[in-house]
Amino acid sequence: MDGVIVDTEPVHYYAYQQHFKALGIYVPDEMYADFTGNSTKNVYQKIKDRFALDEEIEKLVDIKRALFNDAFDTKEDLFLLDGVEELIQDLHSHGMQLILASSSAKVTIERIFKRFKLHKYFSNVVSGEDFPKSKPDPAIFKHAVLLSKTPKQSCIVIEDSSHGIKAAKAAGLYCVGYDSVNSKLQDLSEADMVISHFKELTFEKISRL
Repeated sequence: MDGVIVDTEPVHYYAYQQHFKALGIYVPDEMYADFTGNSTKNVYQKIKDRFALDEEIEKLVDIKRALFNDAFDTKEDLFLLDGVEELIQDLHSHGMQLILASSSAKVTIERIFKRFKLHKYFSNVVSGEDFPKSKPDPAIFKHAVLLSKTPKQSCIVIEDSSHGIKAAKAAGLYCVGYDSVNSKLQDLSEADMVISHFKELTFEKISRL
């Protein structure tokens, strides 16, 4: 979701940095970039281990989530990424099944889906918080394939993160890497193909992959 359907990364970055500041720790951008594709819970597990924090993971997650929600609710210039709504509508109108497999928490996914009225397009929504390991572990994509009731050879993944692409390939899936202007320090080289705009994809093109 984040980085492919909507860019809430600046909101997440703001929330994380506010929390890091309150915790009295400094997380350089290189370390933060490596968190892309991880669930909030796993991010804080890494932070807790790295900085020897005493706080419980659940408490850290709740504080960050509250900071994010406050920022999200006051941010007016939050839009779907250019061209993605048209692609979603094109695929859905041709009967192609869409499943969201995101590292984001269920509450965050619901917030985005409700704001942009996306529920009607997706048959299933899978959150990374339901899995013990984040991408690049392939569990979330393997589960999405099971929900699709479709052979994995007929499934594709669209990802903008290094971890997400690794997870898709580890699950044995064709992966389209989205080289977004918002993707920072991400290696898309393992993707089967790379696009820089969603107008490069249509139902007909995807059907031939």
